[in-house]
Amino acid sequence: MLSYISSLQAASALPSRGRRLVVLGSTGSIGRNVLYIASQNRELFQVVALAGGDNVQLLAEQAGWWRPPYLAVRSEEAIPVLRSRLPGDYSPDIQAGQAAYEALATLGEADLVVSALMGAAGLAPTVAALTRGRVVALANKESLVMAGDMIRRCCRESGASLLPVDSEHNALFQVLAGQEEKEAVKLQLTASGGPFRDKDSSFLEQVTPEQALKHPNWSMGAKISVDSATLMNKGLEIIEAHHLYGADAQDIEVLVHPESIVHSLVEYRDGSTLAQLGLPDMRVPIAYCLSYPCRLSTELPSLDLARSGGLHFSLPDNELFPCLDLARQALQAGPSHQVALNAANEVAVELFLKRELSFFGISQVNRSVLQEHRPMSLIRVEDILALDREVRERTRRAIRK
Repeated sequence: MLSYISSLQAASALPSRGRRLVVLGSTGSIGRNVLYIASQNRELFQVVALAGGDNVQLLAEQAGWWRPPYLAVRSEEAIPVLRSRLPGDYSPDIQAGQAAYEALATLGEADLVVSALMGAAGLAPTVAALTRGRVVALANKESLVMAGDMIRRCCRESGASLLPVDSEHNALFQVLAGQEEKEAVKLQLTASGGPFRDKDSSFLEQVTPEQALKHPNWSMGAKISVDSATLMNKGLEIIEAHHLYGADAQDIEVLVHPESIVHSLVEYRDGSTLAQLGLPDMRVPIAYCLSYPCRLSTELPSLDLARSGGLHFSLPDNELFPCLDLARQALQAGPSHQVALNAANEVAVELFLKRELSFFGISQVNRSVLQEHRPMSLIRVEDILALDREVRERTRRAIRK
């Protein structure tokens, strides 16, 4: 039987007008789309804080448009640069570093915190927001992969609400809405198969970063594009599904679906299978999270099934794309193995993009780290982040020997 990770606030408890947003990771792909949706519905949204990384110019442009009272950047050195690029009549509070991200995540005036920081940097702010009982739209998959049990506990203790932004998990969230959790028997995540779904091992041995970044359907950042090519993205989503919905690993299935029209499916015990369909555009799940439990009118094109040319499904090739099985192994092994796998994969992808590691080398590195790792007790966020740093350093040294 499924058990969703958090309670969900009743519609009567959510503001219908002027929903106030904190956007962590506003200069990334998800953050930019969040602000796009908000700008199309300006009467419904107010931005109270923006946090970016190193793209100071874009953050300055976003801040000049929305004029939130709070901003955050990665480093202290970026603060004067950012301030110099803001309009002269606008003087927000600008903070830097991890503590700044956590401070913005816990702002009392926010109705919704969008957690879209990349990688492990998103974990502490996400946990901080949930510990304070906030409504969080989560686009940082690493938070669930690294600390799913902790996040479930935070939500239970604080009454926080978590809304999944990731397209597949947002699809499951929509399909399960209004259904009895005990009626669902299987979750089915769809995968486009990435740019190499029809390739053989001889081709994959020669893959370049440029080829891996050419996703056939989605427009994404470099890291997630490579994860899609190795299917590690889907492996991490299996771990996410376990933590979000309380599903056992054997009840989570992956289907390769090249058209990326069906985003996820749920099989119920009476033999029914329900699915969420839509064009492959992240603005759809983002809009649903921003307006939950309502829906926004968007300017996005409608899905025309008559012209879609057919929908196809198949099982993934686990021999050519072993990262799926590695993620299942990490899930079964326990929380610290999930942290280790995520850290090793981020380093492997980084070095693949720098041409220091082959495409097949990504899965080889991930397998090696999993085999060598021994279970550890992870009580605090600091414990998780310490293990993350240790595995990253050890993995980087091993690859560069």
